Amino acid sequence: MPKRLVRMARSMIAGTPAAPRLGILMVCMGNICRSPTAEAVLRDRLDRKGWADRVLVDSAGTHGYHVGAPPDPRAIEHAARRGYDLTGLRARRVAAADFERFELILPMDDVNLADLQQRCPPPFAERMWLLLEAAAHPLHPVHREVPDPYYGSPAGFEQVLDLVEGACDALIPHIERRLAALESASGPLPVVKPPTSAAAK
Repeated sequence: MPKRLVRMARSMIAGTPAAPRLGILMVCMGNICRSPTAEAVLRDRLDRKGWADRVLVDSAGTHGYHVGAPPDPRAIEHAARRGYDLTGLRARRVAAADFERFELILPMDDVNLADLQQRCPPPFAERMWLLLEAAAHPLHPVHREVPDPYYGSPAGFEQVLDLVEGACDALIPHIERRLAALESASGPLPVVKPPTSAAAK
């Protein structure tokens, strides 16, 4: 059973009380290289903070090339070297419900951002940001995108990890502020734009 389903089942069995949740969706084209890596890295950072049950993290692809398949073996191998386990993840395609379900939708590059923008209902358009832009990554805008390593060398998978780790670290303060706002609010909050660096504007 995929690990994301195992976590959900355990929570239901344990009777975990409902808590304010922030939803974050990582997106690439096929959901077998970049976005599952980003999902695993962000989950790791949230686990360290004790927020695993307060933030819903998932990943998906804009295309259905690999639905139901595990991540690329190279992505699994390189991630494992840094302590991330991708083996339980399975590819899926972005669904219409995702645009409402997730407060932040973070594609890896402009091609996938454009695809999402074409499909997204107008009320949720501000939820979509390039991952490196949303995180105000230190290397943005030199690296505007997380490049696709699928047709490249092993170094490409290492670059993905480098960029994604930096982005997820930079997202943590934003997530912390958002969680605090959710917990203090009596009702639904409007979408809060992620912080962006001056260089990104």
